[in-house]
Amino acid sequence: MFDAVKVKNECVEWIRNFFEENGPDCNAVVGISGGKDSSIVAALCVEALGKDRVIGVLMPCGEQHDIDMAELLVSHLGIRHFIVNIKDAVEGLTKSVPFELSEQSRVNLPPRIRMATLYAVSQSNNGRVANTCNLSEDWVGYATRYGDGAGDFSPCSHLTVAEMKQIGRVLGLPDVLVDKVPIDGLCGKTDEENLGFTYAELDRYIREGIIEDEEKKAKIDRLHKANLFKLQHMPSFKPEF
Repeated sequence: MFDAVKVKNECVEWIRNFFEENGPDCNAVVGISGGKDSSIVAALCVEALGKDRVIGVLMPCGEQHDIDMAELLVSHLGIRHFIVNIKDAVEGLTKSVPFELSEQSRVNLPPRIRMATLYAVSQSNNGRVANTCNLSEDWVGYATRYGDGAGDFSPCSHLTVAEMKQIGRVLGLPDVLVDKVPIDGLCGKTDEENLGFTYAELDRYIREGIIEDEEKKAKIDRLHKANLFKLQHMPSFKPEF
C-alpha cells in the first residue's frame, strides 16, 4: 500500500538535504504550468524550504487558456512569481532557422525555451531549478529532453501519476489542481489522447505489471525502450592513458 503521508514527509526531507548540500541559501525555482505536477513540486518545496525560498515562473506561449490555474497555485502557496511570455522567443527562433522545422521540432521548441527561461531566472535569483516530471511520464518518454525533462533536482521522478495525486491531497492543494486533466498546452490534446492509453492503465502496468490490452502493452513497451536514453547520462568517450 502506498503511504502518501510517509512518502511526502520523506520527499520534503530529501529536498531539504539536497539544498543543504547544494546551496543552503539558494531558492527553488519551479516552472508553474497550472497542472498537478508543477503544483505538487512547488508545494513540496514550500514545505521543505518555506515560501520565501520558492520562486514560481509562469511561461505562457501567447495566450494560455488555463493560466488562471497557475495563478491560483502561486496565490494558494503565497510564493513570489514571474510571468515570462515565451511567444516572441519561439517565433523569433523559428523564423531565424533557415529551413522549415519538423513537426516534432516545433512541438519541442517551447519546452526547451521554457527551460532556458527557468535557468535564466534561477541564475539571476540564486536558484536551483526543480524538475517536475513524474515516473509515468518518464516511463514512456513523455517529456522533452533538455526541456521539461531537465532540472537540478527531481522530487517526483519515482512517483506515478496516481501516487502524485495522493501526495497532492496530503499537501492540501485545491482539488481543481490535483485533478486537472493533464495537457501540454501546445498541441490542443490531452496527454492521454497523445499517448493512446490512460495514466491509470500505465500506472498499474508500472507497479503491478498488469494490463489487459495487448496493443497498449506493446505500445508502452515500445515507448519505454525507445526513450530510455532520455533518463541516462550523455554517453561520453573516455580515452585510455
